Amino acid sequence: MKLSIEHLTTYRYDEEARHSTQYIRLTPKPSSRQRILNWQLEMPQAPLLSSDGFGNILHVLTLDQPHSSISILARGDVEILDEVQEDELTGLSPLVYLRYTRLTRPSQAITAFMRQFTGEGRPSNTLDRLEALMRGVLEVMPYTPGATHSASSAGEAFALQQGVCQDHTHVFLACARLMALPARYVSGYLYSEDEGHVASHAWAEVWCDGVWHTFDITNQSRQPLQHLKLAVGLDYLDACPVRGVRYGGGPESMHAVATVARLDQ
Repeated sequence: MKLSIEHLTTYRYDEEARHSTQYIRLTPKPSSRQRILNWQLEMPQAPLLSSDGFGNILHVLTLDQPHSSISILARGDVEILDEVQEDELTGLSPLVYLRYTRLTRPSQAITAFMRQFTGEGRPSNTLDRLEALMRGVLEVMPYTPGATHSASSAGEAFALQQGVCQDHTHVFLACARLMALPARYVSGYLYSEDEGHVASHAWAEVWCDGVWHTFDITNQSRQPLQHLKLAVGLDYLDACPVRGVRYGGGPESMHAVATVARLDQ
């Protein structure tokens, strides 16, 4: 499947910011499963190209001159290959992904919920247990845009029994790590024929039997055939497309629009 992606992120400040630094994870890595046909970033000035501790492609944009807005455009074409196991070349031990963060620390309610999927009478196969967990998370937390925000933790979203893909993924990660399974957050894009869906997406991967297995909780899918991976991490903050700091500027507004179209229909 060949996909065309365009993702525009715009920040506007009520006052001029004196300095800002943006950490940008908007460039997908080529792998055996995803081929990058072309990709480009457009922003106010040339960024510094690097990589982060999780092996993601990282661009760092630093603006030292006064500015009242920042626009960052990512666009390109990719090919997603069916039934290909993605290679893992970061060199980072999967055991790193056993660690909890503020956003993925399990509450008492999440811990009690996780126990439904372990012990006697439950599937003995690890992947079967995780599939049951995937179904359980969405049953308890129906997809509800606007109920949470980017700083909501797994415990907070679980208490509301509502959330979006970010919240589903955080709760799933908390449960998987309670099961002593390395699990990581994935940010990226999802193609859908439904024009009303949100193209920016998040899902989980769990390390089992020597490979990473996909769990898209929001869409109840184990097959990443329409998913383009951008970045991975312990939680949303590690893998979010744009994250930054600034001096001055006052209150800000952020607007992001992403579209994913199929090229080979």
